[in-house]
Amino acid sequence: MAPLVHATAGPATGITTLTLDSPANRNALSAQLVAELRAALARAAADPGARAVLLTHTGNTFCAGADLKSPCDPADFLALLREVTALPKPVVARVTGHVRAGGLGLLGACDIAAAGPQSSYAFTETHLGLAPAVISMTLLPRLDPRAASRYFLTAEPFDAAEATRMGLLTLHTADDVDTALTPVLDGLRKASPQALAETKAMVTAAVREALDRDGDRLTELSARLFASDEAREGITARFERRDPSWAR
Repeated sequence: MAPLVHATAGPATGITTLTLDSPANRNALSAQLVAELRAALARAAADPGARAVLLTHTGNTFCAGADLKSPCDPADFLALLREVTALPKPVVARVTGHVRAGGLGLLGACDIAAAGPQSSYAFTETHLGLAPAVISMTLLPRLDPRAASRYFLTAEPFDAAEATRMGLLTLHTADDVDTALTPVLDGLRKASPQALAETKAMVTAAVREALDRDGDRLTELSARLFASDEAREGITARFERRDPSWAR
C-alpha cells in the first residue's frame, strides 16, 4: 500500500515537511493516514536537526475530515491531536486548499496556521447527523466563541479572511503562502530547541488541558453519534448526493 504521508527532512533548513498525500479521498482521516502521520511526528520529535514541522498537503484539499468509508478510530484521532500539541517543536500548517470537519481539528492543533486565497472551511458535522466533538477540544480554546457557535451549528462554509478573524488561522494571504510563511519559519530556525519546547508548552496549555479533561467523554460521544441512525442517514445522503430526510 502506497504511503499517504511523505516526510522531507531539511537538516540544512531546520524544517521537517510532512505532506498529506491521499488526494483520492481528499486527504481524509483514514486509519492509515492517521497512523502514518503519528509515526512521522514521532520521528520529527526525535530529530535534533528539526526546529519545526511544516504540515502541508497535495491536491486541492488539506483534509476533508473523517474518511466516511473507512473512518479511523476516534481514540486514534484523539491521540494524534495530543501528539501534535505535545510535540516539543512547533507545528506549522500550510494550507492551499479546502479544510472540512475533522481536518479543522487537525488545523486547530497546529501552533501556527497559514493559508492561501483558494482555501475554504466548514464544520460539516451537523449536516451529517454528527457533532464536532473531538475537534472541539483543539478549537474552542482558540476560536471566537460567537463564531464557533455559528459555524459549528450551521455548517456554513467560510473563507480564509473569516478563518483568520475568528482565530482558526494565524495569517492568510492573497498571494503566495510560502512567501507569507518565510518570516515565520526564519523566526523558528533562530530559536533554541529548549526555548521552543517550553514556550510551546506554555501557549498550548489550554488545548492540552481540554484534551486531557474531555478526551474520553468526547471520543465516546463521537463513536456513539457515528453509530446512530441519523448519522447513517446523513452519511448515506452525502454519498447519494441528496438531502438527508430531516432537511427542511
